[in-house]
Amino acid sequence: MNINTNYLNLEESYLFSTIARKVNEFQEANKDAKVIRLGIGDVTLPLTNSVVSAMQEAVTEMSNSETFKGYGPEQGYEFLRTAVKEYYGRKNVELAPDEIFISDGAKSDLGNILDVFELEGTSLIPNPVYPTYLDTNVMLGRKINFLNGNENNNFLPMPEDGDGGDLIYLCSPNNPTGATYTRDQLQIWVDYANKNGSVILFDSAYETFIKDDNLPTSIFEIEGARTCAIEFCSFSKTAGFTGTRCGYTVIPHDLVLNGTKVNKLWLRRQTTKFNGVPYIIQKGAAAVFTEQGQKETRANVAYYLENAKIIREAFTELGFWFVGGDNSPYIWIKCPAGYDSWQFFDKLLNEAHVVGTPGVGFGSNGQGYFRISAFGNRENVIEATERIKKLFR
Repeated sequence: MNINTNYLNLEESYLFSTIARKVNEFQEANKDAKVIRLGIGDVTLPLTNSVVSAMQEAVTEMSNSETFKGYGPEQGYEFLRTAVKEYYGRKNVELAPDEIFISDGAKSDLGNILDVFELEGTSLIPNPVYPTYLDTNVMLGRKINFLNGNENNNFLPMPEDGDGGDLIYLCSPNNPTGATYTRDQLQIWVDYANKNGSVILFDSAYETFIKDDNLPTSIFEIEGARTCAIEFCSFSKTAGFTGTRCGYTVIPHDLVLNGTKVNKLWLRRQTTKFNGVPYIIQKGAAAVFTEQGQKETRANVAYYLENAKIIREAFTELGFWFVGGDNSPYIWIKCPAGYDSWQFFDKLLNEAHVVGTPGVGFGSNGQGYFRISAFGNRENVIEATERIKKLFR
């Protein structure tokens, strides 16, 4: 028996594992230092009251034989898929319930979706990029072309910035850069995919952070997307489900390859390899879409966006170039002259005791850039920006 040698082509260590090691080493040597972490994109606000109440009710249901739930439908309970359908309806996007698949998060589905596509194809992946896109393709040995994201295109690469591919990864608002595609830009991508027979894998995990009404929050707001796109979304950043795990994937029936509906293949894949999201979690997720749940979620998102505003204002004052933070929880800054990404990381850690994410960890085009996350608590964000301003003023 041999191993899958494609795994040997992966980076030795996952980006955030390297960051954790460096921070732990610093903390061990500086036990009294208060380290403020604005790096990993984990949320800090707790689950909202609506979500917690729904989960508590579900726990009670599970304690009674009359309302106990065993194995649930692999595609998700109808009550949650209906709630997602109605949510899209408010965006003027019409979906059928069986075009929606409930999952344990966008990250899982973005990796697992490759099961239904041929291995000999070519994936077109932005550079810089969320590491999961790249690593899951490397694991399978798929050919990879890169989209050249850079300062000139505000890290929103278009078809002319790459060499093409049959699977196209797009993330808007983007992780790591926080940049957000316009409606016209996404229309160009949809037209390109339909013309070339490609499939867009659209990651909309941060869609609730878009506050500009002129910016689309779903690829399916774009004409022609139903025949060329799959959308992945998550409750992690929307409603704080990073520790409870829930998301959904939308695959329209109109997406047909080689005479076969991709929706049908994904359903077959899920029924074989996935037992579904726990009933208790799905009840909590459904509460997110209630009137009160939406109100509470918007309040949490507004809190993080205010954090982002504080960070943006600090780097504006210092004269740094950056993108993001207006319709996204991430701010992507250009490191000062003379610093590469890891040198800037070390300077912030050692001299300001602030942790961010080196841009080069997201790809070669991230060298010389740095990601700051707005997912901290307000007090820490204010203190961190004051430390940074003192250091670079």
